[in-house]
Amino acid sequence: MALASSGQFVQKLSTINLEMQNLRRIAIALLACAALSACSLPRGAPMRSEIVTDNAEKNAGIQVVEVTRANLTTVVNWPRTGPSKGYRWLKATGGPQSAVIRAGDQVTLNIWDADPTSLITAPEQKVAAMQGLVVSSAGEVFVPYVGNIVISGMTPDRAREEIQTRIERVSPNAQVQLNFQPGANNAVDLVSGMNRPGPLSLAGRNVTILTALAQGGGINPKLRNPLVRVIRGGQTYAINADELFSNAAYNIVLRGGDKIFVEEDKRYFTALGATGVEAPVFFERDHLTAVEAMARLGGLLDVRADPTGILILRDYPPGTVTRNGVKGPTQAQVIFVLDITTADGVFAARKFEIQPGDTVMATESPAVALQTLLGLANAGALFRARL
Repeated sequence: MALASSGQFVQKLSTINLEMQNLRRIAIALLACAALSACSLPRGAPMRSEIVTDNAEKNAGIQVVEVTRANLTTVVNWPRTGPSKGYRWLKATGGPQSAVIRAGDQVTLNIWDADPTSLITAPEQKVAAMQGLVVSSAGEVFVPYVGNIVISGMTPDRAREEIQTRIERVSPNAQVQLNFQPGANNAVDLVSGMNRPGPLSLAGRNVTILTALAQGGGINPKLRNPLVRVIRGGQTYAINADELFSNAAYNIVLRGGDKIFVEEDKRYFTALGATGVEAPVFFERDHLTAVEAMARLGGLLDVRADPTGILILRDYPPGTVTRNGVKGPTQAQVIFVLDITTADGVFAARKFEIQPGDTVMATESPAVALQTLLGLANAGALFRARL
């Protein structure tokens, strides 16, 4: 009986040794696979070495740029990209406070004349009221016995003097009083994005964009990163609201016929890989650096991300490609590589701007694959131990 038990014990030890040898072989094979990147394991992001490679054939038509402080000045001056290559805004100009009469405005004339032989007033009448005279497309109003008088482009005071001079030719003692109501050509339209949209009459020649926004009840607070647009003369101009509010030089004077609307900034970049967000991310400010973009994503995932491999993928228009890479890239498709494990890389990332349409990718650390393989080997050992 003791001999039988001893034989069973020896046989069990042999089985355990064989299983341990098999596990060692499996572990060695798995580690070799990890080292050679030959195994395809489920992962949430590629590794840096899989995207950024020295293989010329694999990188055909793609320029790889390691972003540092040394080359940052050159790179940031390359042409802007994306759906909006930078907004353009009007020049701020001032003007007199008084209004200007334009075509379409309505003018009311009260002509006082006590002369009983006056052609302007009826007998026993001291004032002749001419209500609602519309300034014609030629800029004229018609006054009986005087004819057409051009008043477009004049201030109300100057127009009154002009009419007074013309009327004195037929009625020397007449006195003229003039009032005017701005028409469509002397008003702007507050189209949308404000709390009280609608037409706004220009009370003077110095009504600014900020005044108009205030008259419209201000910008709707629900709008994300609001963008102020002005349509003038068939051209559209735009500026970020925060930038408009922070710089008095952007507070332009409005013209009759301007159309103003406020909308959310639709520019975005796409986040992928080992970050807190994998989705399109809208711009919340006019300019966004790589560091600010990573902060918007909730940072890098501590257990997955490779901080030496933050990739910015960008498409440039073919017309911006250059031979020497000074005023533009040497290829239309560019991968910018940021390494934030060094002070140089962090300072470069603070100045490197993300463009609309960019893809921001945090690559996965090689250690993740190794940890996965070791976890599988460990699980296999536990499974066998339970058998």
